[in-house]
Amino acid sequence: MAQLDQIFAALADPTRRQILEMLLEDDMAVTDVAEPFEMSLAAISKHLTILTKAGLINQEKRGRVKWCKLDPDALRDASIWMQSFGQFEAVNLDAFEKFLQSELDG
Repeated sequence: MAQLDQIFAALADPTRRQILEMLLEDDMAVTDVAEPFEMSLAAISKHLTILTKAGLINQEKRGRVKWCKLDPDALRDASIWMQSFGQFEAVNLDAFEKFLQSELDG
């Protein structure tokens, strides 16, 4: 369950969800991931670290450049867990984010 907690915590942030969407297209250098965001490279690196620890992406160094790659099986456990509820056809991640935040807040 700890891995699921990390996955859902990572998905709770809209910036991290947008990064995952970008990585659906192809592997990207960290600097390319950072480009569309109005935040520092250090801030993007923190988001990437969270995604990596959650097992959603892999990072590897190729020469001098650090690359990010989406792990194609990363959401399998989370998907299986959500499907176990059966009554839900699709999960609205924004609503799910609000639910998770309300649970974390108390």
